[in-house]
Amino acid sequence: MAKTIIEIENLSKIYRLGEVGTGTLSHDLERWWKMNVLGQEDPYAKVGTINDRTQKAVKGEHVAALRDINLEVKEGEVLGIIGKNGAGKSTLLKILSRVTSPTTGTVKVKGRMASLLEVGTGFHPEMTGRENIYMNGTIMGMRKWEIDKKLDEIVEFAGVAKYLDTPVKRYSSGMTVRLGFAIAAHLEPEILIVDEVLAVGDAEFQKKAVGKMQDVSHEQGRTVLFVSHNMSAVKSLCQRGAVLSNGQLIYINTANSAIDQYINSSDKIMNYVDGFIDLKYAREKLYFAKVFKRLRILDKTNSPCEIFPLLSYMRIEVELENTENYIDADYCVAILTMDGQWMTSSATWMYSKEKKKAYDRVILEIPSVKFSPGRYRIYLSMTYHCAGAYIDRIESAANFYIESCDPFKSGREFTSDCGFVIPEGEVCLL
Repeated sequence: MAKTIIEIENLSKIYRLGEVGTGTLSHDLERWWKMNVLGQEDPYAKVGTINDRTQKAVKGEHVAALRDINLEVKEGEVLGIIGKNGAGKSTLLKILSRVTSPTTGTVKVKGRMASLLEVGTGFHPEMTGRENIYMNGTIMGMRKWEIDKKLDEIVEFAGVAKYLDTPVKRYSSGMTVRLGFAIAAHLEPEILIVDEVLAVGDAEFQKKAVGKMQDVSHEQGRTVLFVSHNMSAVKSLCQRGAVLSNGQLIYINTANSAIDQYINSSDKIMNYVDGFIDLKYAREKLYFAKVFKRLRILDKTNSPCEIFPLLSYMRIEVELENTENYIDADYCVAILTMDGQWMTSSATWMYSKEKKKAYDRVILEIPSVKFSPGRYRIYLSMTYHCAGAYIDRIESAANFYIESCDPFKSGREFTSDCGFVIPEGEVCLL
């Protein structure tokens, strides 16, 4: 049975908004005395306060970036940590990496640790790439001859041979993160901590990074903590997943289950009632009328679904209300990336000029979903097409996720690196 290599008990991290310290010298001295001498909790930390980013900040208020986290990680395990921006993922990794200390609770780590938290973390900008490699290895407790053995591998992996003796401050962000990851992955740590390494760098580096983490975990039996918003990478790399929300650990299970939980709870607008998503929570602005009532995303079995394999059937069904006075209006259902790139749309003006009644539903059927793997959102609008005036519009009515798979049975998965859409045709060699 694998031994526990990371043990976290009742971990909380408290920040005071708008101020450094407690605000007065006497309070700072009282905090120091109780925490460092008496071994008591911080008297000015209200651990029960949830880090709800939707609420307006109050200067001097205490918020919990992390609250009562309990977690064990086994030797050789790859744990994916997922959650929305601001959920507490990076704060947790910083505490594990000893960049910052917890307010309450304990963290026990057994083994040498290497961390890649942010672009440039751990680098001295005035030192060259070579000097930073040796500095980081020394900090990890390695001897010079050990670093010498790994130097060529690190440089080759990072692709910075030409700039090895150039100060790091002149590196691009991509070069910096490649070198940082290469150092962290090749200097043989027992624990590798990686925070959003796939968010920076080109597609080739991202593939190399995932492959290296697989080698580190599966072949060398080392522990990896991996934070990413790339659900395909989490699914392929991790055995377990932990979901953080507002500083709390709300779910931990297999990677697939954790991804499902994250997608289902990622947005307050995804409020399900009998398989329908209530759209009243999604409407950020009221136009002339509240027309869009609720929505369902269905699979080929006519069941509500949010995760679809490539080339699978999808049906988007929107219920309408208050349409009696808008029989000449046009309806649009569109699919966008999460950052707003328009993927496709279908509107009633494309198909029919006759509008003689108040409609109850708008339905978009997609026989074969051909978008690249990733997360998408559904956009709804009702307009007077000739005038361009909105009657109702919802920018993000619901979300769904496209899974990576091997649709052509070629032995390779179609990923986002291959493009936004699977092509209709095929390549022939003559």
